[in-house]
Order: sequence, then structure tokens, then C-alpha cells
Amino acid sequence: MLEERRLAVLRAIVEDYVATHEPVGSKALVERHNLGVSPATIRNDMAALEEEGFIAQPHTSAGRVPTDLGYRLFVDRLSGVKPLSAPERRAIHQFLDDAVDLDDVMSRTVRLLAQITRQVALVQYPSFTRSTIRHVELVSLSATRVILVVIVDTGRVEQRIIDCPAALPEATLADLRSRLIVALAGKGFADVPDAVEDLEEAFAADDRPLVRAIVSAVLETARERHDERVVLGGTAHLARYGEAFPISIQPVLEALEEQVVLLRLLGETTNLQGVTVRIGHENPVEGLESTSVITAQYARSDHPVASLGIVGPTHMDYPGTMSAVHAVARYVSRILDEQ
Repeated sequence: MLEERRLAVLRAIVEDYVATHEPVGSKALVERHNLGVSPATIRNDMAALEEEGFIAQPHTSAGRVPTDLGYRLFVDRLSGVKPLSAPERRAIHQFLDDAVDLDDVMSRTVRLLAQITRQVALVQYPSFTRSTIRHVELVSLSATRVILVVIVDTGRVEQRIIDCPAALPEATLADLRSRLIVALAGKGFADVPDAVEDLEEAFAADDRPLVRAIVSAVLETARERHDERVVLGGTAHLARYGEAFPISIQPVLEALEEQVVLLRLLGETTNLQGVTVRIGHENPVEGLESTSVITAQYARSDHPVASLGIVGPTHMDYPGTMSAVHAVARYVSRILDEQ
């Protein structure tokens, strides 16, 4: 009973601080929340929470503010991700359903997430390494130049121009195109080397150098890292929280400019069924110690392909933000399944 009461006090402090950005005192808690206990009891509970490190007093004679540990306890004790309202769900559904291709889906997703949460939004493009090949196309650009197009099941497209050592007969190109489609359709990128290993042997000796050049390009496409693409939006929202950062907002902005940092933040998402929340110093990235990062994976056919999320100050609306991130990830997953 004592623990539940102190949790109720902590919850009230978090909610008031998120709403006002001002330290919270016992008098305010009595006035704004029906906690069912006397002001003296609330003061005792606040003293205990402070001793345990869940709240802190930023200035003498000031109220209390939640610490990273307090936010963590608050988040861990949430009963679940609250559902969005019906109008919010309809708005997300309509906005994302109007997308015309994958680039449009990613662009709309980052804009939508930033708008709903009023935080910085991050959306990672579907990972090639987690995808399977849907189609392979070879298109002749000239007698000795061919463009290789690889389309994967998530809608991502990889293109590569190939310079052949000699003129490539159209019949050979058509034959190779057909054989590549049969060999690679439905395969993961890790399976490509085995799938094309003996392809060259199916062609006449004169054509093999040309076929070898194209097969080499296919192998290079399969081996390269294609995951390093993250769309960022809503950085202007950070200006609303300038007082939230201990020194200045500059370290946060500098960290967010690095793609490797963004990939690291999104790559640590582990929960396909829900959201991952990292608060304050739980973030391993220098410059983001005063922020919280909320991420979720999106999937195709229940297989995770990438992640999305938000970055904002630690005093954010955790229930609402977690709900928005979770909902948008589910809608993106549904769109990919319908492609």
C-alpha cells in the first residue's frame, strides 16, 4: 500500500512537471490531484522518493522534479500503451494510405510522427539485409552499358550501371535476365552468391565475360551495406524545449546530424510487439544524455525490417508519445504488407 501511494505521488509529479515544466511542490499536488492523503503525508512521500533518487530538488526552496530514475519507474509501471482515439487513427490511416511509393511512405511517416508527438522524428528505410528479392531487371542503355535494378519485397529499389567489356547481344541479355529472375526471386541477399554461382556456365564461351561482369555487379549489390539511410524531421521542435537541456541544445543537434548515431539509436530497438524507451543517461550517445528516445520496429509479414521513433527532452508525455510511435509503426507495417 505504501509503495502504491508513493508511486501515485511520483506519477502526479511526472504529469505536472511534463505539463508545466516547473518544479512541483506538495501544495500543488494537493490542489491538482485527489491522492486521498494529507499534505503532511505527501511531503513525507516526496522526501522518501527524493532519498531513493526518483525526484530531486533543483534549487533551495523549490519544488521537486523527476530524475531519469523517476521517469524510468514511471514508464516501467505504465499498464500498457494507451490506444489512440478514433479520429487520430483515421488521420494516420488516411495520411499514410495516400503515399504513392516507398520514398513517399518514409517522407509522410517522418512528417506525421513529428507532427503528432511534437518531437524530432526518425524513420529508417527498410533494411535490404532483412528483405527478400522480388524482381531483378536488366535494361540496356547502350551497346556496352546496362542498368541493373533490384526490387525487394519492402518496395526498396537498388540500381547500378554496369559497363560491359564488349557489346552485349540483346538475346544474351534477355536470357540472363530470365535466369536471374528465376535464381533470385524470393531469396535473401545472403543467398545471392550461392544462387548465381554456376550461372555463367549456362552461356556460350564468347558471352561469358559479359555475363561475368553483370553477375559481379549483382554480387556487389548483395554484399554492400544498404541500411544506412535514416529520414529525420521535426528538429525545430527542440527549440520549444531549450530550457530542458543542461548547457545548450547544440550537442543534441550535433548528435542528430550523424547518420551513424541515428542508426545506432534505431538499431537498439528490440521489441517488435511494443516500444523501446531509453531515458537520459540510458542513451549511450554523447550529446543525448538529456533526451529520451522512444523507438519501435515495423515489419513485413511479421518480420522486422527497420525501426522508427522520436527524440525529445526527458520531460515528455511518455504515454502519449509511446502510443503514437507504436501506432505509426503498426500502420507502416500494414502498408508494407499490402504492397
